[in-house]
Amino acid sequence: MQIVFDDTQLGHRPSNFLVRGRLKPVPEVPARAEILREAAERAGHRIVKPTTDSTKLRARIHTADYLAFLETGWSRWQELPDASPEMIPNVHPDRRDAPYPDAIVGQAGYHMADTAAPLAGDSWSAIRASADSAAHAARLVLDGAKAAYALCRPPGHHAFADQAGGFCYLNNSGTAAEALREAHARVAILDVDLHHGNGTQGIFYCRGDVLTLSIHADPAAFYPFFWGYANERGDGEGAGFNRNFPLPLGTGDAAFLDALDAALAVLRDYRPGALVVALGFDAHESDPFAAFKVTTRGYGEIARRIAALGMPTVLVQEGGYVSPDLGSSLVAFLAEFSTLPQ
Repeated sequence: MQIVFDDTQLGHRPSNFLVRGRLKPVPEVPARAEILREAAERAGHRIVKPTTDSTKLRARIHTADYLAFLETGWSRWQELPDASPEMIPNVHPDRRDAPYPDAIVGQAGYHMADTAAPLAGDSWSAIRASADSAAHAARLVLDGAKAAYALCRPPGHHAFADQAGGFCYLNNSGTAAEALREAHARVAILDVDLHHGNGTQGIFYCRGDVLTLSIHADPAAFYPFFWGYANERGDGEGAGFNRNFPLPLGTGDAAFLDALDAALAVLRDYRPGALVVALGFDAHESDPFAAFKVTTRGYGEIARRIAALGMPTVLVQEGGYVSPDLGSSLVAFLAEFSTLPQ
């Protein structure tokens, strides 16, 4: 399988964020991408650099104000007296219909949902390259590949149309879905990350042309807390086209696979022309988040059931942090798709 990755993505090196009020190192580090890339190469997959420009695609799912903020916000932040080396919000609006502020401090609060998406000098180029990787993987599938894997870093599924959060800035899975929509009337996004894909849900919540499905830890007790409940089904033209499958902390292979079967039944009924898998490995039993107990073998079975759909598929990397099983989980997952004719 072709693995799409650009070394530019390694330039984004956020340092700290708040966890229960304490400053902690950001786990979304360049090493996780390097582990995944090296594991894929050892397994015989071919790494290709993206040549697809995602500019027009990301403009379809993100607002112009937000894109301008991501591109220029850090340099404007540095013009402030005594500014920190990374842009991190310290104030948020009490409502999202408040006036849009001119000051960069206010814009940071408006466009950043939490402290877990700091921006530094090399962040924008890495964020852009990550979205380009998703767009290029989608282009490979549109050009005839049965599946392609975008090694996106930073990830994207917590990014809304106008808001970053949870280590995410541009919605890479949404970018891939927009690319696939150029050839398919209906596209589905299946999110198997530990965390709910709240940004993806928000972007497509009122649309019927992109079905969004997410299997994740119950937000009643886990990030992102405010989205991801089973009663969130879409609105307007999107009514019925968003489905969430929240699971209790400690979930292992059997319960996760049961939820996957339920999600796949909804997906089959929808009959999309192509599929995006928002692929997270943070549900693994050895992941630092330690919230689920999915095994490496379990990831292989998740992949087998998805691959059995026989659908043109773009795999987009989301979460999954540095652990002994990160690389092997990817290899087990890709092995099921690599048996498909490319």
